[in-house]
Amino acid sequence: MNTLKTLDYVAIAIYMGLMAGIGLFLGKFVKNIGDYFKGGNAIPWVSGAISNFMTKFSTFMFVAYAGIAYQHGFVALTLIWSTVLPALLGVAIFAKRWRRSGIMTPMEFLETRFNAPVRQVFAWAGVFFKILDNMVRLYALGLFVNASTSMSLEMAILVCGIIVALYTIAGGLWAVVVTDVVQFIILMVATLILVPLTIQAAGGIANLKLTIPDHFNPFNGPKGMPLYLGVYYLMILVKYSGNWTFIQRFYSVRDERASQKQGMLTAVFFFFFPIIFLFPSIAARAILPNLENPEMAYVSVCLKLLPEGIMGLMVAAMFAATMSVLSGEYNVTAGVLTRDIYQRLFNKNATDKETLWVGRMMTLLLGGLITVGALFVGGFGGAFEANKLFTGLFAIPMTLPLVLGIVLKRPKPWGALATVLGGMVIGLVLNAMPQVSWEVATLIEILSCIGIFLLSGLVESRDLAYRERVSAFFRRLATPLTEAEKPAENPIFMRSMNRLYAVALLVTGGLFIVMSTPSLGETSGKFAAGAGVICLGLAGVMWYLSRERAVKKEVNEPSLLP
Repeated sequence: MNTLKTLDYVAIAIYMGLMAGIGLFLGKFVKNIGDYFKGGNAIPWVSGAISNFMTKFSTFMFVAYAGIAYQHGFVALTLIWSTVLPALLGVAIFAKRWRRSGIMTPMEFLETRFNAPVRQVFAWAGVFFKILDNMVRLYALGLFVNASTSMSLEMAILVCGIIVALYTIAGGLWAVVVTDVVQFIILMVATLILVPLTIQAAGGIANLKLTIPDHFNPFNGPKGMPLYLGVYYLMILVKYSGNWTFIQRFYSVRDERASQKQGMLTAVFFFFFPIIFLFPSIAARAILPNLENPEMAYVSVCLKLLPEGIMGLMVAAMFAATMSVLSGEYNVTAGVLTRDIYQRLFNKNATDKETLWVGRMMTLLLGGLITVGALFVGGFGGAFEANKLFTGLFAIPMTLPLVLGIVLKRPKPWGALATVLGGMVIGLVLNAMPQVSWEVATLIEILSCIGIFLLSGLVESRDLAYRERVSAFFRRLATPLTEAEKPAENPIFMRSMNRLYAVALLVTGGLFIVMSTPSLGETSGKFAAGAGVICLGLAGVMWYLSRERAVKKEVNEPSLLP
């Protein structure tokens, strides 16, 4: 197999510089804590949908799901399609409610809906779970980098962590969303180059079907069994619906309609793009049939088929995937540490300037903890197994009160606390019993947590003040936002964003063209050069359109300008 060459490292370095530059540029627009943690409720819904997709999409896809695809084929796609359901449920039920809630962090909702102790328990426990969850993602990234470069695991994590922290600390949620869009483009282009190469190397689709016929069965292998799939879909529905970054995107757009459109577009992304991303790992079974570690299927086929320069872009795309997730998680978790813990417990009268500074320091702290913890994930049995374990123990008990609490009025604060404590105990006991399968244990835990939470609502609370507060909150959730509650568009800022996208596309296009130069005689080089030209064309179109819109705004709405 090939290894990374000098040109590959140049591509990665330029990409890292681009991400850091975007964050530093956007930092000058962040004036207060609302801008930092929810983008001033002005995130465009298309950008929000791309960010929502990228924030759930990490190197975990190219390691854990790639391993399943290599071993069992299209069942990996069946598993990952479980992410479509939470997005559609969000459109139908949650999008409008989260946008109308008026919160800055998901934990703020818990104090209004339940009480202050519930908010604190969920904030502290939630931060702990987020650290564990993101350790798995960094571990997956480390596996990829170890296999494709001479860089040590420790150095790879350190470099990646510094870049993520830098642009997230500086630019807040706007930096997260804008870099997500740029990284989405890089990831798509790099993967689209790889797909035809894998088809060619495998002898075509028809030959693949003859060589590995079982891999084209969407229910192949033990993970394709009905009980396993049903429980996995239910687990993902619970986990994603209560995921902090998933919720954050719903309340960071202008209004309810934008929130719903964002959810629908996210569902479209979750349905179509995994087909492209997982195909090379399925084809790898025919191209490289004797891999010792199935989780290395994607990186192995990349190293075999991609020439110098293009492989560097693919590694940059892998960085892009995980960095998108980590930056989003850093931002929303730092928001909880700042608003729900620091400001709520230690300094209620903190100014916007102070909380903004604390938010940035919390982002730095999270980055350090996650980086150190990632080194120990291997002891839990690998990325996919560690993710299942942490989800069962922490995600399910913690997200059910959050998800059900915004829909149901009757359950009381003690029900939310009992769900967390009871669910974790049940999870620990079941995970300590090897004779109980994962799917049975997870189903028992989910049903038990739902039962505990609903039990607390059988009898109405006798606390009149609590009932009135909850009723007022649910009336707000049922009341559409007024125009006064929706942020006014700032044409100068939006023009700057569009031009930033144009510059990012320009750099990306130039990068693909330059990196393809040594391999223009090969199919991969031609694909990369063509992709670069398309990116340059899109950059020109975006720059022109942003200029045209800006001129129209200045003519038609001069009062909006400072």
